[in-house]
Amino acid sequence: MAFTGRFVFTQIIEIVHRQLFARCVGRYQGDYKVQHFTCREQFLCLAFAQLTARESLRDIEVCLNARPERRGRLGFGRAIARSTLAEANESRDWRIYGDLAQALIGRARELYATDDLGVDLEATVYALDSTTIELCLSLFPWARYKRTCGAIKLHTLLDLRGPIPSFIQFSDGKQADVTVLDSLIPEPGSFYIMDRGYLDFLRLYRFHQAGAFFVTRAKKGLRMIRIDSRPVDFATGLRSDQTVRWATAEGRAHYPVPLRKVRFKDPITGQILVFLTNNFDLPALTIAALYKLRWRVELFFKWIKGHLRIKAFYGTSANAVQTQVWVAICVYLMVAILKKELRLPLSLHTMLQILSVNVFEKVPLVELFTQSPPEIVENEIANQLVFNAL
Repeated sequence: MAFTGRFVFTQIIEIVHRQLFARCVGRYQGDYKVQHFTCREQFLCLAFAQLTARESLRDIEVCLNARPERRGRLGFGRAIARSTLAEANESRDWRIYGDLAQALIGRARELYATDDLGVDLEATVYALDSTTIELCLSLFPWARYKRTCGAIKLHTLLDLRGPIPSFIQFSDGKQADVTVLDSLIPEPGSFYIMDRGYLDFLRLYRFHQAGAFFVTRAKKGLRMIRIDSRPVDFATGLRSDQTVRWATAEGRAHYPVPLRKVRFKDPITGQILVFLTNNFDLPALTIAALYKLRWRVELFFKWIKGHLRIKAFYGTSANAVQTQVWVAICVYLMVAILKKELRLPLSLHTMLQILSVNVFEKVPLVELFTQSPPEIVENEIANQLVFNAL
């Protein structure tokens, strides 16, 4: 007997509870004096565009208006006009969708909390990094980055159990990465993995005072004095494990307590890597393994840039750009939640491929994914990540 229930797209959108969405809208009066085309309809349009890889506002308009009898069942009150969608993207507060993403983040992190990290560690481990999204300066003059191009930065703190973004912040392309540390609230007992771009010991000392741990790479020229050394097994790639302190008065003023310095030789490249951390309890090899996990945030950026619409935009204002990126993050989280709740073995990329060509079908989601062809393993490393943890 054929399934005559809801469309696939409707089933996906129902992951976002109506009351939750209404609270986000009401917080910023998103539907104030709006008679037609509510914030929910705007979200439906942009989520549809992400799931089906629509190229432009006209593309969205044509696809949704092609089947009027189905459009109403998807939650739209009337025909979609690209001018109306463009105006909504320009004027509706992007924080509506930012708050929605934060709520979905909380839900997703609970689902992935027990996932294997790949390192014998029960604590929460975060990787912090940023990615630059280039923009055409003539279309986005507010995003000036260099003389001939524009850009924005997407700063992300990734919970490596998942991986799920737990903190996201936008800035202009010129802003130094290290300044985002001022916006983070350190969680006691958690580990923060970051590269040398975040090496500011005055800011890192705040993490130490809060009871959080960090692992980062050392820059050349740091003047430090060795206090103590611990034995290491050279066969593992370790070269030294030392307790150090600053040799300069300025350094001690910024970070007055000792640090741990671990030197490790990469067995593949032969490069000597020097790590700095405020954790003295974990084995030195675990410190090196933790830093290696930082690459997952790089793969996350490659994944969302490759599979979500965050490089070509449907509007040119800062509000429109942030709205589109936040909705893209929401779609990523919705698919991640769906994967966990349905206990699917498929990668997120494969799930997106299946969803993109079945949004107008009437089939239960479990049946849609279980009856799909076997997953094809991609050659591109950014897609292989698949995100095997997801």
